[in-house]
Amino acid sequence: MRKLTYFIATTVDGFIGAPDGDGDFFYSHLDAEFVEHLKAEYPETIAAQGRAQLGIADTPPKRFDAVLMGRATYEPGLKAGMASPYGHLPEQYVVSRSLTTPPDPQVRLISGDVAARVRELKARDGLGIWLCGGADLATQLIDEIDEFVVKTYPVLAGTGMPMTRAGFGVRPLELTGVTTLGGGQIVSAYAVRR
Repeated sequence: MRKLTYFIATTVDGFIGAPDGDGDFFYSHLDAEFVEHLKAEYPETIAAQGRAQLGIADTPPKRFDAVLMGRATYEPGLKAGMASPYGHLPEQYVVSRSLTTPPDPQVRLISGDVAARVRELKARDGLGIWLCGGADLATQLIDEIDEFVVKTYPVLAGTGMPMTRAGFGVRPLELTGVTTLGGGQIVSAYAVRR
């Protein structure tokens, strides 16, 4: 059975974006060591445009063969002309109530009962499913997430978009790995205890 992994960038105080959801400020905290770590460990999480620039366009998926995005996460790339930002993955899904036709043939739309659809995807053979974002989608899928991989950047935001809007509820996690990088980034992996 495939795992759903919420692989997300966050500030030290737990925000994945500014109050309007913009996460571009994270790009100013990418250094060579961190980029090399992503290329080696999570190459499929780098968008197609970045993969070409980094010389890993043909690198096969290592951990995930599917990506799941909310409409707000997908929209900035779409506006920039990237209708298929993760075309190197066999499966790209966008959760949206407003889109009725996929902007690209490689992108599949999900609406309605998202959790039920994700359970179907998890039951298929393959690598993992990457929950790319955002907070609202993570909230809808909080009980379907099997693993959190949190890239903590050395920045404090004070306020912004939280990792989820699930409200208070203690959900036990087990730390399965930590990588500390020279630029101050920490990549922590947690399995959800069921």
